[in-house]
Amino acid sequence: MPKVSAKRQITLPASQCEALDIHPGDEVESFVANGEITIIKKVAGAAKGLLDHVKGSALLTDEQSMQSVVE
Repeated sequence: MPKVSAKRQITLPASQCEALDIHPGDEVESFVANGEITIIKKVAGAAKGLLDHVKGSALLTDEQSMQSVVE
């Protein structure tokens, strides 16, 4: 079982890295939700097209657009 080092680093088991095709130098992202940590491998282009359905409006300033998210 991996342990957290003094620098708060965790070594992932080789079997998990192999299962997710994670290699030295690959970038990963971690998230905390419901008291659990999730680690995912970052993949270039994974989000490509994700926001294609979102249409912008040239009538709004950047500040107005940001304010609409807050409201």
